[in-house]
Amino acid sequence: MIWDKIKIKSVLPHRDPFLFIDEVIEIDGTDRVVAVTYLKEAESYFKGHFPGNPVMPGVLIIEAMAQASAILFSLDRPEVAKEHPDYYLGKVKSEFLAPAYPGDKLIVESKKVKFLDNAAITDTLVKVDDRIIAKANLIFSIKKR
Repeated sequence: MIWDKIKIKSVLPHRDPFLFIDEVIEIDGTDRVVAVTYLKEAESYFKGHFPGNPVMPGVLIIEAMAQASAILFSLDRPEVAKEHPDYYLGKVKSEFLAPAYPGDKLIVESKKVKFLDNAAITDTLVKVDDRIIAKANLIFSIKKR
C-alpha cells in the first residue's frame, strides 16, 4: 500500500459512507494510479440492490473511478489540489461487463488522458481478480473554492 485512508482523505473531499477508495497500491508518476475498494457485506446499498442477489450499483462503481481519477489529478496538479477544489463529473462513457458482489476487492485503475487546471479527462477500468468488470472515460471539471 502506498496511500492509506488518512492520505486519501487529505486529497479527496469525500467521507464515509461515500468514500470508495480504501487504499492506493500503485502510482506511475502522474500518468496512472491503481486503487482498491473493498466491498463489505454490511454496506447499506447491498440490502436493497438487490435482496437475495446483492450487487454494487453501477453509479457507485463510477464514483470509485471518479475518486481514483481525482487522486491522479492531485498528483499531476498538486498546486490546484492543495486548495481542496470541488470536482464535478461532467460526462461519463461507461461499459459494465460484470457485476461486483459483497466481498469483492475492486482494483480501480485511472489513466491520464488530458489534464488542465480546471478540467480533466481519464480512462478508467475496474477489475475483480483478473476480470475487467467496468470501463469508463470520465470528463470532469475542477472548481477552486
